Amino acid sequence: MSTSKVWVITGAGRGMGVDFVRAALAAGHKVVATGRNKEAVAKAIGDAENLLVAKLDVTNPLDAERAVKEAVERFGTIDVLINNAANFYGGFFEELTLDQIESQLRTVLIGPMIVTRAVLPVMRKQRSGHIISISSGAGISGFEFNSAYAASKFGLEGWMESLQPEVSPFGIHTTIVNPGMFRTEFLTKESATYANPSIEDYSDRRARNQDAYNAQNGKQAGDPVKLAEALIKISENVQPPRRFIAGSDAVSIAEHKIADLQDQVNHYRDISTSMSYEEV
Repeated sequence: MSTSKVWVITGAGRGMGVDFVRAALAAGHKVVATGRNKEAVAKAIGDAENLLVAKLDVTNPLDAERAVKEAVERFGTIDVLINNAANFYGGFFEELTLDQIESQLRTVLIGPMIVTRAVLPVMRKQRSGHIISISSGAGISGFEFNSAYAASKFGLEGWMESLQPEVSPFGIHTTIVNPGMFRTEFLTKESATYANPSIEDYSDRRARNQDAYNAQNGKQAGDPVKLAEALIKISENVQPPRRFIAGSDAVSIAEHKIADLQDQVNHYRDISTSMSYEEV
């Protein structure tokens, strides 16, 4: 068995978060399971000797500071942070309200920043740590009906990629995880909110997209238990990957994106490389 570590996991009250907590505990780690509703987290996970349940709304800096303080007081340190808490606002950009867009960005992008900012001083002091942020296939490629969600995930990835060289000199690793469609509660009414219909031009496509998501709910191909087990293995690597593509559908999205980028580069290469300033 690997050396026991202390894990902090956000969004641990349902969905993937529950599986992440269970996998970490089963591997012999100590876990701080967090969520907006502490009682809901405790009910979802149950009791364990190496478990601490803490209240944490990722959009609240005071919650983040308190949760980190509780973790250190109970277990002495923090070795692994999983930024998992998320929600989904589906809809066409014009139909999403500004409040919905801001809420999407606040939870999926700013929230992980808030929690990571609270955890980093602990990791810097010990000169070790691993920050894992759960992104999405929509963090690699944008999709119709996903404009707000993709914006939040693209932002998450830009932040994580920039954070990596900032914290690596302190022995802190970062990993972006890009899951495809996993069988969680992500598409249920508890996690998914859809824009109200307001523009007739989008009606047909809106109905098709929403029907497709409703049909996928509970039938997604990915097994979250297997993803949780994969993250445990990744965390044990001396040099964990900076990015982990999770699921065959996510691999297809990534490969298509790579091919499309290369095609765009090649198609306009002559123009793109002809823009150097010519000294007279």
